[in-house]
Amino acid sequence: MDPELGATLAARLRDGDLSAAPAVLNLVENRTPAAREQTAELLRALSPAALGREPDGHVVGVTGPPGAGKSTLLGELVATLRRRGRTVAVLAVDPSSRRTGGSLLGDRARILVDPADDGVFIRSTAAGDRLGGLAWATRAAAQALSVAFDVVIVETVGVGQSETDVADVADTVAVIVQPGSGDVLQFLKSGIMEIPDVLVITKADLGRIADRAKSDVRAALRSVGDRTTKVVAVSSLPPATGFDDLIDVLDAHRERLDVAASRRDARRRTAVDDFRLEHGERALRALGGRAAALRALDEAGHEQAVPELVAALERAAGVDA
Repeated sequence: MDPELGATLAARLRDGDLSAAPAVLNLVENRTPAAREQTAELLRALSPAALGREPDGHVVGVTGPPGAGKSTLLGELVATLRRRGRTVAVLAVDPSSRRTGGSLLGDRARILVDPADDGVFIRSTAAGDRLGGLAWATRAAAQALSVAFDVVIVETVGVGQSETDVADVADTVAVIVQPGSGDVLQFLKSGIMEIPDVLVITKADLGRIADRAKSDVRAALRSVGDRTTKVVAVSSLPPATGFDDLIDVLDAHRERLDVAASRRDARRRTAVDDFRLEHGERALRALGGRAAALRALDEAGHEQAVPELVAALERAAGVDA
């Protein structure tokens, strides 16, 4: 492997070279020791410490139950973003095959976009063994691609208590609700109402059923004391409706967000999770537990990449990298 690959790809992304995206995904999905080191170099070179700022791209998480219409919605959302002149990367996380470890569904076949459009990049990644609905590679890719793309959309597998870590990757989280599906009650049971910044009701063309879903969602939000989450209804049937409103709501959330603080905290949480996965619960306990590990990262700087934060925890715990 080219020992300069991480640095080379980082330079291409900093220059706005969208064609670097496939090579970036190939690198972060390669878990050999050499590839992991180059991925760490890639992330270091694209960290806020190296860039002098947070990457400009808006990372949007999209999650919801199977069959809620996420893929159709994403196709229309991408098309509307492109009409507004924005470049878009979609990282669609599919369930993993038990036999091959690869992606089972292949969202590139499910999300309809113009294959000749160079401003769109779509890649399916396998969820692997990691809880939270996100592969490790997806987290790294989202951080890297947000340097070059205007919008990075991360679509997760299913929805439920273990999928809520999409909030540690995305600036803005949109949860999809299908009218008449009983999803609202299920969300309340699973705690999923704690994570959305935007709730999207699909199939607004159903009329009364969609209106009932909006009322149920708003009631569910009130029941958990949420007065800030926005509810938007969309329809993907031609002519599609509601997608300009959805983009405006997503943009408004990003404008209100303290992006630097939110991403700093997310990188720290991710680093602690990665440290635990790599070295086990015993090593985490040696640091004093999760809360103590997060406090320890206060000394590591606010703008470091996840691999550097993991290394700081390794030094603090006295374990080998």
